[in-house]
Amino acid sequence: MVFERLILIDGHNHLLGRLASTIAKALLSGQRVVVVRCEDINISGSFYRNKLKYLKYLRLRCNVKPSRGPFHFRAPSKMLVRVVRGMIPHKSVRGAEAMKRLKVFEGVPPPYDQMKRMVVPAALRVIRLRPGRKFCRLGRISHEVGWKYQDVVSTLEEKRKAKALVYYENKKKVLRRKAAAEKRESAKLAPLNQQLAQYGH
Repeated sequence: MVFERLILIDGHNHLLGRLASTIAKALLSGQRVVVVRCEDINISGSFYRNKLKYLKYLRLRCNVKPSRGPFHFRAPSKMLVRVVRGMIPHKSVRGAEAMKRLKVFEGVPPPYDQMKRMVVPAALRVIRLRPGRKFCRLGRISHEVGWKYQDVVSTLEEKRKAKALVYYENKKKVLRRKAAAEKRESAKLAPLNQQLAQYGH
């Protein structure tokens, strides 16, 4: 993996375990990782089966003093953090520092809504999961076990997409005008372009 200042991953339609392993590897190599749209991460297997697994996990607790843990996070982002943590030696200094380099969000909050988001091909459901196999959304499981912000996040996402569409339409208009202007003034620009080409531009 090429080292970058920040890797911004869009979690939409990625498989949970495969995405988490890629993130864990990047974190341990010193990379800062941000994951957005965690509510749209997928898990292979039917919703019913995965919900039963999570309900079984909710029953695990310290019998003497439940506040000791384990702590059952309901938010999709926190669920992803827990899966990634299981792939990192988080009790060592190296692992603890790696976990500090991870940020996770439901939806796409600013400033990440104006930055280029990446996908992880090795973790995409459409590539890795055989057609016809069952899968479910992490956001749906979270909602069923007590996450209260599904409606809030979906409302904010609709607003963000509407703003993004307006921006994209304006950008297309600007590019069309620029292309038309270049075509119109091509005779004047030809000698300048030749000079620039000599300098490798």
